[in-house]
Amino acid sequence: MQVNIPKRAFNPAYLPLLDDEAHRYIVLYGGAGSGKSVFAAQRLIVRMMSKKLCNVLVVRKVGDTNRTSTFALLRQVISRWGLYSLFDITDLRIVCKITGNECIFKGLDDPEKIKSVTFAKGELTDIWIEEASEITEEDFNQLDIRLRGKGIHGQITLSFNPVNILHWLKKRFFDSKEPRAVTLKTTYRDNLHLDEDYKRTLEGYKTTDPYYYQVYCLGQWGVIGKTIFDAQKVNQRLSEIAPAVKRGHFTYQTFYDPIYNEVRIQDSTIQWVEDEDGYISIYEDAREGVPYVIGGDTAGEGSDYFVGQVLDNTTGKQVCTLRHQFDEDLYAKQMYCLGIYYNTALIAIEANYSSYPVKELQRLRYPRQYVRTTEDTYTRKPKESFGFKTTSVTRPVIIAGLVEVVRESVELMHDADTLGEMLTFVRNEKGRAEAEEGAHDDCVMALAIAYYARPQQDYTPKKAKGKKAEWSADMWEDYYNADKDGQAYLIQKWGNPF
Repeated sequence: MQVNIPKRAFNPAYLPLLDDEAHRYIVLYGGAGSGKSVFAAQRLIVRMMSKKLCNVLVVRKVGDTNRTSTFALLRQVISRWGLYSLFDITDLRIVCKITGNECIFKGLDDPEKIKSVTFAKGELTDIWIEEASEITEEDFNQLDIRLRGKGIHGQITLSFNPVNILHWLKKRFFDSKEPRAVTLKTTYRDNLHLDEDYKRTLEGYKTTDPYYYQVYCLGQWGVIGKTIFDAQKVNQRLSEIAPAVKRGHFTYQTFYDPIYNEVRIQDSTIQWVEDEDGYISIYEDAREGVPYVIGGDTAGEGSDYFVGQVLDNTTGKQVCTLRHQFDEDLYAKQMYCLGIYYNTALIAIEANYSSYPVKELQRLRYPRQYVRTTEDTYTRKPKESFGFKTTSVTRPVIIAGLVEVVRESVELMHDADTLGEMLTFVRNEKGRAEAEEGAHDDCVMALAIAYYARPQQDYTPKKAKGKKAEWSADMWEDYYNADKDGQAYLIQKWGNPF
């Protein structure tokens, strides 16, 4: 049947997609009041009436929300166009009488509901995912494989507001440029059918909450929520940062130390290896004489990554980030190499969930670890220990310090993963600052530790030195057994190995 719906029934911005058959994914995103959901409903009604086979599944994360949103919207379109006589409408099911095509509404809160979807005539050909930002990528993949019938012109329409810059939707359809997808961004300005009062409401946020206006009203990628960092500044910084100068990892050779009966890393063999898929991103190379600080966060409870954050301690600039999933011993060795590479930087690794990386650095004789004061459990006297401990006292302090750095000097940040974590680092209902559900805080915590540890490192660049001295195992033993004055004398006598 030929359907003749007048063009004025659609917002002009959407007309190029009305008859699109070239793409598998129709991605409609943008701000509030843009009419993207209305167009998705209009387009499905046209397809159900004009195609011999067009069976539609409309989904939301929670099935019950369809009743007052997507189902109500399709009914509204049918009514507005005067087409009620051409459709049978029952509870969450719409059937076109002239083609036999059906539209069913389900939720992803129960996977069995999706598996049980069947149609009286033919197979599933079209899916509309409303509020697609609410579902997981795994949910999407399960829907995607449903469109597998022979000869089916399968299409998936996704509609959503882009309020989370770290969302899988951005990575899949925007960052990676999926060739089978067409994307269209619209705002309330594209909606010719929007009432003037609502327009004035949205326009009002320009002055009352500019960042909210940019994200919610203009549909810019960002985050709306209780983030503790200045979201507007972080989002702006994300749009400005340049890619890493180089990416890669370190290789090294080991030697047997007969004094301690251990295998250690030979500093002179540490080499940087370029690798575009490497887990170390360098934004500024090490500069001679500059003191550096490295904060570390281990893959403990609620964390998936081992992270190292390198700061130029003269400026506070973030110059390098290590972020990877690997074993603790390999993490410690890469942090050792990273520390040596950055002028024997001060390394402060969190020791909450495992003290192994800290102890491994100590075993490797890394000469400059962060020292904290603790109480001896037996003598009750103060003692010094390596590594940073995150406690109910120190955690709010280091986070508050990082919040201040971001607020006052966000230009010091250069890593996209770190900035992205800041946008999903929120206050929960109890007021505790933490990563929101499904997000990470490894980079944030490592960076907060690095800034907190800065006072234990020099702030003043040292004069350029000659080539580092190479010490034997016996010389190192004498150095570690000497007091501070003795160590200074040995450096003067044998040359600086650091």
